[in-house]
Amino acid sequence: MDEDAPVQLLLVDDEAALREPLAEYLSRQGFAVSQAASAAQARSHLRAQTPDLVLLDIMMPGEDGLSLCRHLSESRTIPTILLTAKGEATDRIVGLEIGADDYVVKPFDPRELVARIRSVLRRAARGSAPPVENELLEFDGWQLDPLKRRLLNSEGAVVAISSAEFRLLMAFLEHPRQVLNRDRLLDMVQGREAHLFDRAVDNQISRLRRKIEEDSRNPQLIQTVWGGGYMLAADVRRTVAAEL
Repeated sequence: MDEDAPVQLLLVDDEAALREPLAEYLSRQGFAVSQAASAAQARSHLRAQTPDLVLLDIMMPGEDGLSLCRHLSESRTIPTILLTAKGEATDRIVGLEIGADDYVVKPFDPRELVARIRSVLRRAARGSAPPVENELLEFDGWQLDPLKRRLLNSEGAVVAISSAEFRLLMAFLEHPRQVLNRDRLLDMVQGREAHLFDRAVDNQISRLRRKIEEDSRNPQLIQTVWGGGYMLAADVRRTVAAEL
């Protein structure tokens, strides 16, 4: 992202009475804000350009925010903040599990939202810094290209992983054979207040195990350390991809 260019936000909310004043406020804070009144409009916008962050209302007619959040997590690497109603605790947990980076509860102070936006963008910048062009991470026959976010198995076949699964796997690959507890993992892959929902990381690890373990019910790679957390039980080797 050009450091001199304004941060591009996509605000997705069907309530114009909230969306339009919020977009105006965020614009005054120096952000470049595009608006979408539905998930369908948001998808159309995303096909044309890629924002730096998406602000996404959960409750919308038609396709809801959780469905769009899942799509973003599985197909894009765009940070997402959910806008939720006070009584939607379950939806917030699901949103964090499928890859949302943060959430704010309506009604909220716009200043708090700006602080959350900047915090998520800082985390995203830290997460995007380490990948080096042509560098590969190899472990137990697997190979991950951090720059392309592509995971290959021992036969060279691509195994699809979501954005949330990628962040979780990177946390393990950057700390092999180290015990990482839930709080640390959630802080590394999602940050703020996600630690309130310990089951979120357990569910993400279960999904990742189904992708990389021979038997996810008897995991050998991502091991549970009772009372401690989880550990990648493999050595990690950094190599350089051959140029085509």
